Amino acid sequence: MKIFARAGLRRPRLGALGYSVLGITSVLAFLGSLCLGSVSLAPLEVLKVLGAKLFGLAGVEPISVAIVWQLRLARSLLAAVAGAALGASGAVLQGLFRNPLADPYSMGVSAGASLGAVIAIVAGISTGVSFIGAVELFSFIGALGASFLVYIAARVSRRISPTAALLLAGAAVGSFVSALVALIVTFNDKDLHSVFYWMLGGFGGKGWKDVATAAPVAAFSLAGALFLARPLDVLAAGEETAGTLGLDVALLRRLAVLTASLGAASAVAAGGVVGFVGLLGPHFARMIVGPLHRRLIPLSAAFGAVLLMTADALARSVAAPLELPVGIVTAFIGAPVFLHLLSRTDQGTNV
Repeated sequence: MKIFARAGLRRPRLGALGYSVLGITSVLAFLGSLCLGSVSLAPLEVLKVLGAKLFGLAGVEPISVAIVWQLRLARSLLAAVAGAALGASGAVLQGLFRNPLADPYSMGVSAGASLGAVIAIVAGISTGVSFIGAVELFSFIGALGASFLVYIAARVSRRISPTAALLLAGAAVGSFVSALVALIVTFNDKDLHSVFYWMLGGFGGKGWKDVATAAPVAAFSLAGALFLARPLDVLAAGEETAGTLGLDVALLRRLAVLTASLGAASAVAAGGVVGFVGLLGPHFARMIVGPLHRRLIPLSAAFGAVLLMTADALARSVAAPLELPVGIVTAFIGAPVFLHLLSRTDQGTNV
């Protein structure tokens, strides 16, 4: 336990009370996401629909069943899956870089996904299969490709630490790929609206096939993040100290980048580029359970799911019948909250 004390790892601050509050918040966020939209439904009506579909209860309006079961349920679950993947990925990267400002998009994931999606949109590519669309597939490939390029670029550096090199390479690759996206869009402005809307994120038109596509990858990423929890705790003491304790820091770095990239790529492919979720999720979780990653990672995933479900519900209700991009809502929510958290951060390491 001495190593954890040296790393500044402390006991949870709120314990059971924090878990209870999070559980209630999660249920309310999920219920609210099913109630809100261009057509608002009362919570009791939503519960009746769920009871009718799950337990065969009678006395439910067919239109309510169509709205909740066919339109909103899959969308809400997809938002939860994407938010959980981003939250867990953010916790892994913040532990890897030992920097509370790190998030999945610092690895160039969003830029790579945007490039893949833009190529699919502009070229009019079709996958020819039913379980995944071309935009989603190409954005997933682009996100992983950008992360791989970041890792290769970071290995070239010999003057700074490999971990710092990853962060710098992510910024450089992200800027370069974003410039490629802008160049492609400039020469194909007829697709500007589709590209712009996708790059701001959203779950409109998503269904059960999207959940089936994103959920396995997100679950694999979350399992990998939990597997890395103990090594990330050791790494908190510093790379040199962790190395003397027998931790293979280079292997941990590769696995952490791969795990976080998979999670972020699945989220971006599911709902486009959505900011702040992977950044704020771990901060909220850290306030409840402290920095031990075996607790931090699952709670970061839970907070990420709540944040994105809430943002999606607001996106389709605050300006109904117009639907706002989810990325706009997360920015309006996330930026002020993050600035508030940052003002309360103790030397930039703990919230």
